[in-house]
Amino acid sequence: MDIEVRPCASLEELRDALNAIGHSFGFENEFEDAERFARWIEMERMHAAFQDGRVVGGAGAFSFQMSVPGGASVPAAGVTVVGVLPTHRRRGALRASTREQLADARARGDVAAYLWASEGTIYGRYGYGVASRMGSISLPHERSAFAAPFEPRGTVRIVDLEEAARTFPPLYERVRAQRPGMFERSKDWWETRRLFDDPRRRQGGPKHRALLELDGEPAGYAIYSVKQDWRGGSSTGAVNLVEVITPTPEAARELWRWLLDFDWTSELNANVLPLDHELFQLLAEPRRMKFTVHDGVWVRMIDVGSALSARTFNDGEIVLEVEDAFLRENAGRWRVTPAGAERTDEAADLRLDVAGIGSVYLGGFTFRELVWGSRAEELADDAAARADAVFGTDVEPWCAEIF
Repeated sequence: MDIEVRPCASLEELRDALNAIGHSFGFENEFEDAERFARWIEMERMHAAFQDGRVVGGAGAFSFQMSVPGGASVPAAGVTVVGVLPTHRRRGALRASTREQLADARARGDVAAYLWASEGTIYGRYGYGVASRMGSISLPHERSAFAAPFEPRGTVRIVDLEEAARTFPPLYERVRAQRPGMFERSKDWWETRRLFDDPRRRQGGPKHRALLELDGEPAGYAIYSVKQDWRGGSSTGAVNLVEVITPTPEAARELWRWLLDFDWTSELNANVLPLDHELFQLLAEPRRMKFTVHDGVWVRMIDVGSALSARTFNDGEIVLEVEDAFLRENAGRWRVTPAGAERTDEAADLRLDVAGIGSVYLGGFTFRELVWGSRAEELADDAAARADAVFGTDVEPWCAEIF
């Protein structure tokens, strides 16, 4: 079976690629959906797999700037809409699409790729490692009291899309500078994706946008919907959060208190929260918060040396022997110090594959976890502990949005 992989050349091909990939996900795209998607992705980054002139699958990648430990950002491929028609499973179409995508990303200067995995086994064989964890919560309102006395002093306003598009991005960027794993959002991304309310995608009521102000200045925001339900004459509705961004502890207290005090609802639900979320300490009864942990983003190193050199490290040094069968340019020994990463002929302290480097890159996992999980091999005494001392960070990585 001859498979040709190339970028989409028209909106029609983009729509066909989205529908071929979306077949197994249960969604269908109209022409206007392809037009909107084209505002987020460069057409040449949407690779489609063709057989006999028909689109049978493909893989797309957004051009992202991803935050890394230390506050810098690196060019990264935000991999999205990956798949093939069920008629073309295990025939090489996905592998060909992924290989072409990674080669293109490296040529563009991306140092890493990352994604939300539908199946870990698929992406693990292409060098992706799970790099963060996220939580989802369900919290009954009657169990939402704070542990410490709190008197709100801020104000919250419901704002329209235009005001949200003006005031939300600077707040998001402040948090992005603090959190590895977040990506910079374009104006189009904000207006036609994150803030956009598509009635076909609603799970309950419309999407609302709330702005917290402290001393008259924007201090945080929430995007949410309300799903109302009544049983026996009483409300059992829920506040379903899309995103909450609070750059400071005070803003977090103010906005979460407001969200937890909604009338005519009985619970608050949220997904895609960082593992070290402040609600564990804010709440008097955190045990009543059903916090479920899931895997977060998966990271694939495209240029190991450049990616490692872009983030900060603590004092010390470690030599890593990296294996990469898919992108052999990454294979070899790398000496990592606070000055960055460079190739070396020195004896390695640890041996691991490129997926392991992806797992520790943002600070979401440790070398000790890799060793105990049979993902890395210690070649010197206390190598994992020394590597963790060099790579260690003080904040969990977080990507606030599934893309």
